[in-house]
Amino acid sequence: MKYVCQVCGYVYDEEAEGVPFAELPDSWTCPMCKAPKSMFAPEESEERNVAAMQPASIDADMLQLSPGALAALFSNLARGAEKQYMEKEPVLFRRISEYFAAVVPSISDADINMLRAISAEDIDNAYPQTKAIASSKGDRGALRACTWGEKVERILQALLDRYRSEGESFLENTEVWVCSICGFVYIGDNPPSICPVCKVPDWKFEKVV
Repeated sequence: MKYVCQVCGYVYDEEAEGVPFAELPDSWTCPMCKAPKSMFAPEESEERNVAAMQPASIDADMLQLSPGALAALFSNLARGAEKQYMEKEPVLFRRISEYFAAVVPSISDADINMLRAISAEDIDNAYPQTKAIASSKGDRGALRACTWGEKVERILQALLDRYRSEGESFLENTEVWVCSICGFVYIGDNPPSICPVCKVPDWKFEKVV
C-alpha cells in the first residue's frame, strides 16, 4: 500500500519501507515538507476527476471581495507584474494592496480556532468549487494556482494544529521560512533545498523576522 502526502506529493511505500504506515508513530512527519502523518492519504484516494465536477452556482454576494481579499489579490498582481518585468504596474498594484490592507476591519473575537475553521472551509468548499470552474473554462494556470494554494493551505492547517497543542514553544530556537512563489511555510533552521509545493530553489524562500 502507498500513502501520498497531500501537501508535497511524497509517496510512502509500505513495501519499500518495510513498515506499515499505520504502525508509524503519530509524531512521524513527511521527510520532504514536515507535514504530519494525518496529512497522508491512500494513493487511490488522491485521484480526483476535477473535470467531472460541476461548477457551483455563484451568488452576487460571492463576487464582492472583502478588503483583505482585495489586498491579497493586488499583492499577487504586483508580484506577477514584477515577474513580467513591468515597471509602473507593480508600484500601482502594491499601492492599491496597501490601501485595502489598511482598511481591513479588526475582528475582536478572532482566535486560532476561527482561523482553523476558515481554513477547513477553504479546503472543503472553496478550492473544489474554484477548481471546478477553472476546469470548465479550461484554465490550466488557474488549476495549477489552486493546486498550489490547496497544498499550502494544508500545511498551514498542520501548523495551526501544532500551535494549538504546543503553543509558541515549537517556534523556539528555529526559523520560519516562506516560499515567495507559492506561500509554502517551512519551520527549520534553513529552508528546504527546493520548495515541496512549487519546486523553486531555496533562494526563493524568505525568512520571517
